[in-house]
Amino acid sequence: MANVLKTEYEFTLPRGYVDPDGNLHKTGIMRLATALDEIAPLRDPRVKSNQAYLVIILLARVITRLGQITEVTPRQVEGLFSSDLAYLQRFYRQINESGDSHVPVQCPQCSTQFEVDFGNLGGLRATP
Repeated sequence: MANVLKTEYEFTLPRGYVDPDGNLHKTGIMRLATALDEIAPLRDPRVKSNQAYLVIILLARVITRLGQITEVTPRQVEGLFSSDLAYLQRFYRQINESGDSHVPVQCPQCSTQFEVDFGNLGGLRATP
């Protein structure tokens, strides 16, 4: 049986994107980035005038679904809450560096090691 490369990963935003109609979009799918995804935004005039805009263009290219939205634009990424933008940047690095959304962790109390799916961490809150 041939290995199949997983190229799309589900995520859940901590807060969620609120569209102009007031609808909340919390879940989505991000695909692995290609070399072109990382190079093409460098030609964009918005990136040339402000390097910080690179992340906006890049995320708009690799997020294939955000809630019911199937064509994510830079304008929508601009409309994310800052905590969601930070989450997506970490998620992008995780799946593109390791090719997996699972992160190895260790319990600080009992030292048990296990994996957590980073894609599902966005919307969870710690309980006291």
